[in-house]
Amino acid sequence: MANETDLNALCAGEKTAWDGFVRRYVGLIQAAVRGVAREGTDVEDLVQEVFTRLCKDGFRLIKTYDPARAGLSTWLTIVARSTARDALRRRQPQVTPIDLVPEAQLAVEDRRSEPIKLPDELLSPRQKLVITMLYERDMDVGEIALALGIDPQTVRSTHHKAMLKLRVHFAVDGETAKAERRG
Repeated sequence: MANETDLNALCAGEKTAWDGFVRRYVGLIQAAVRGVAREGTDVEDLVQEVFTRLCKDGFRLIKTYDPARAGLSTWLTIVARSTARDALRRRQPQVTPIDLVPEAQLAVEDRRSEPIKLPDELLSPRQKLVITMLYERDMDVGEIALALGIDPQTVRSTHHKAMLKLRVHFAVDGETAKAERRG
């Protein structure tokens, strides 16, 4: 099929020439497409794109084939790989540079809720103050230590002890948890 006469019949739109061309080169084109296809890609769709490209616009692409530059099998392999890569690129989701995204789409909701009401006797005044500074005022340990005039390790220790008390206070005992799962 590589001679000009057969390609001329193909380009003239002769159905038998096209059917013979497809039968002869479908395996070659499938192999070429498989070489560039990603996992999960439908190879048959890509093969169809290659054949569509070959016959598009009155076989314009086939008419550009030059037997002096390459064999038909080599040329078809290059066309198949190129077509498959182009198709895969078109199917990729488009990534918009962050500079082009409207600022309203980048906004983050403030999901802070009202502070939890704790029993007065649960935490010491210092523990309440450290928890408030850490979680409501978003201060770090160094800032709290400086503000209170204490060592940063004291802030960490106070925080740890407060958290232990809070975990015990808010823990659900085994029986309550079982009842909640059933209901």
